[in-house]
Amino acid sequence: MPPIYLDYNATTPVDPAVADAITAALRDLWGNPSSGHEYGRAASDAVATARQQLADLLGAMPSEIVFTGGGSEASNLALKGVCTNPAGLHVITSAVEHPATAKPVEWLKMHGTTVTVVPVDGTGRIDPDAVRTALRASQAGVRLVSLMHSNNEVGTFQPVREVGGLKSEFEFLFHTDAAQSLGKVTLNVNELNVDLLTVAGHKLYAPKGVGALFVRDGVKLQPLIHGAGHEAGRRAGTENTPYIVGLGVAASLCADALPAETERLKSLRDRLHSRLRQTLGDKLVLNGHLLFRLPNTLNVSFRGQLGPELLERVPRIAASVGSACHETKPGQARRFKPSPVLAAMGCSEEVCRGAVRLSVGRGTTEAEVDEAAELLTSAVASVN
Repeated sequence: MPPIYLDYNATTPVDPAVADAITAALRDLWGNPSSGHEYGRAASDAVATARQQLADLLGAMPSEIVFTGGGSEASNLALKGVCTNPAGLHVITSAVEHPATAKPVEWLKMHGTTVTVVPVDGTGRIDPDAVRTALRASQAGVRLVSLMHSNNEVGTFQPVREVGGLKSEFEFLFHTDAAQSLGKVTLNVNELNVDLLTVAGHKLYAPKGVGALFVRDGVKLQPLIHGAGHEAGRRAGTENTPYIVGLGVAASLCADALPAETERLKSLRDRLHSRLRQTLGDKLVLNGHLLFRLPNTLNVSFRGQLGPELLERVPRIAASVGSACHETKPGQARRFKPSPVLAAMGCSEEVCRGAVRLSVGRGTTEAEVDEAAELLTSAVASVN
């Protein structure tokens, strides 16, 4: 039997309907979307349909969707594309961002950008007042706030809507990485009041290698990739029609499933947590916010355990540590480096070492959740 997959935050399987759409596009839509003849128009129309489907999921206009090669490219484009002079930019971000945001911010800092990193509390959330303070103190010509919508490790939601509300007090551009949230909860770019939003296809039951950036109408963006005028001059390169088609179908499937899918995922997540807690009691620690978190994400620490070793003892479960990585060299004992996310949250060493991320998804069943809980608790008991 294949392992129980509980690593949907790492990647999602391609939905069969998405795979079928991609296969048909590979076979039939091979024309260049920029060509004026029938083959080109067919491909161009398919790209336009996908643009509309993703725009509908986000509450955006199709013209505000820029297709990219993935979520990392989208975040890089958002952060590096808003200012041609990094020295005239002030970026305000959080201490728990994904590397796709944190690394471009580091690059900008090396090139003269002023960077303010806002700390998080023990649940992984920032205080919007800390962003207000940073904005008030900013002297830069262009101010950019970049906050992930939800954390990929612990699932905690950032107060994106509240920070967006600060635009009534201050002038700034606002980017959010919504790669983990989109498709799991309902999102609307206008309600969030964001100017830029990152989408990653492979978190959305589409393939790896395709993503998108929402760019609010009127926001000037310098391209990272220069060439012909694709994507309204914002991202050069002949469109990857099959994968774009797949992303559009994936977005449409998510739109049809919400908000019911949010509740289904939450029920599975809470069922798994409840069964683990019933057996382990205070030996189990929840990481992240109890309420403000992704409906599918359960990051827990098993006291007295090492997360990677626990998962190794349960090969029937395909999950990830999520909150801690380890390095092993020949002849050396296993060494652990605490997750920057859990470290920023102020978690103890014991909690960091015992952390495991369990994330459910579209294919998860109650029976799998129950079996996973039994396997994990048995594995804990076997070494106690």
